Amino acid sequence: MAEVLLFHHAQGLTPGVRAFADDLGARGHIVHTPDLFDGRTFQSIDEGLGYIGEIGFDEMRERGIRVANELPPELVYAGFSFGVLPAQKLAQTRPGARGALLFSSCLPISGEWAFGPWPDGVAVQIHGMDNDPIFVGEGDIDAAREVVEKVDGAELFLYPGDQHYFADSSLPCYDADATALLTNRVLEFLDRV
Repeated sequence: MAEVLLFHHAQGLTPGVRAFADDLGARGHIVHTPDLFDGRTFQSIDEGLGYIGEIGFDEMRERGIRVANELPPELVYAGFSFGVLPAQKLAQTRPGARGALLFSSCLPISGEWAFGPWPDGVAVQIHGMDNDPIFVGEGDIDAAREVVEKVDGAELFLYPGDQHYFADSSLPCYDADATALLTNRVLEFLDRV
């Protein structure tokens, strides 16, 4: 059994993010889903990013880190898109991390945007759609490939399609088949770490 800290995407802690967490919990894992937006949800990615911009990306990331400080260090950090910011930072910088699950986003592990090199012994899976205009078009896939190239055992899974939040069952972009495969891969990962 793993303990997971799962961060939501820019549209907030939607019913679909909660449902994904519940699916993992139904398999015996402990999943924490903090609400970094204090109950707010948004109808579009742009609206959510606007709210994050008002508060500040650094402050939002730090909210996630403060949540983690209330939990034991032996966590798997997971995030959907925007939620990858705190998840990846914690996986890379908080001692005791067991793994990272990065959905539809990935930050580089070298260069200006990096939190530093990937720590030894921290497993990582990255999932995204192969024609997602954000994941592919904005370069996250290149960061993901860098992680896979440099981190022993890192995995990148690409799914056919062009949706960003494809694993959120409460949104129109939901892809049930891709999400079922993603969930199976995540559960196998959680059983290993």
